[in-house]
Amino acid sequence: MKYSRILLKLSGESFAGTESQGISDTVLIEYAKQVTDVMNKGCELAIVIGGGNIFRGLRGSESGFDRLKGDQMGMLATVINSLAFESAVNRLGARARVFTSIRMEPVGELYNRDRVVESLKNKTVCILSGGTGNPFFTTDTAAALRAVEIGADVLLKGTRVDGVYTSDPEKDPAAQKFDKISFKEVITRRLKVMDSTAFTMCMDNNMPLVVFDMNKPGNLAKIIEGDAIGTIVM
Repeated sequence: MKYSRILLKLSGESFAGTESQGISDTVLIEYAKQVTDVMNKGCELAIVIGGGNIFRGLRGSESGFDRLKGDQMGMLATVINSLAFESAVNRLGARARVFTSIRMEPVGELYNRDRVVESLKNKTVCILSGGTGNPFFTTDTAAALRAVEIGADVLLKGTRVDGVYTSDPEKDPAAQKFDKISFKEVITRRLKVMDSTAFTMCMDNNMPLVVFDMNKPGNLAKIIEGDAIGTIVM
């Protein structure tokens, strides 16, 4: 097994499935199956989930919401997704626990690095919700921060695209995929991998990043086994 502890970042939009918003039970169960399969192989797994399928703070501010309030609403949206995913994992007979970046017991336990690491060692999927707990930071940044904090071997970004391309493959049929690329080259080419704050945190802390297609069953397990899935940035 190549990776023994991972931080998996999932977008909120992916939870909506074929719909524009809301939570798809089909997607939840499929993702939960992949996660429990990886955990059963002995990999410790923490997850950060976005909230864009429910509410995105930046989009809310464009509609007239105060940015701070909009971001707080976005944080709560990530908690809703995290609770849904916790339930999906539990339905499959595995253990999951939601940690929140802001205090809201009994919804979830307040995030504490040592408690998360302890839970990971006890074969519990740790879902880290609420972003960083601060406005003006994305869940990408939260994922990078938590990956560094818990000492993850790698940050995995599950998307609907199977890696990093020279341009948007959904818009440009001539786009070419990278199997491996350096942080510096991503910056030079101005490729949109993560937001700049998250990306810089990964680069400064030598946290490798793998961008892959989470919607293809089995991809997550293949990555932890060392298969060349998606694009690795390091």
